[in-house]
Amino acid sequence: MSWALGLVVLAAVLDIIANLFLKKSNAFTHKGYTIGCILMVWAAFTALMFAIQTLPLSVAYSTWGAVGIIGTAVGGYVFFKERLGAIGYVGIALVLCAVVLLNLEG
Repeated sequence: MSWALGLVVLAAVLDIIANLFLKKSNAFTHKGYTIGCILMVWAAFTALMFAIQTLPLSVAYSTWGAVGIIGTAVGGYVFFKERLGAIGYVGIALVLCAVVLLNLEG
């Protein structure tokens, strides 16, 4: 099961990279970032596909989504100087709570 969770984390990291490439692609006008984005999404879903062979879908998907959301928010701050307001931080806290509850259930 730990290898499957590792695949979920890998899928989330690849998803974060895809999201950052998507932003850098400037609406798919920069070919390199566009291709990178598509490849990262494909790789992320491939890793997630293997993870859900072992993990419950609700656990794998919610964990992947939460890590992706938080990682993309951090990446947006680090690379693009995008800031979250108080409501954004509350939203991230709620996402974390949801993932913890789903992992306790799963």
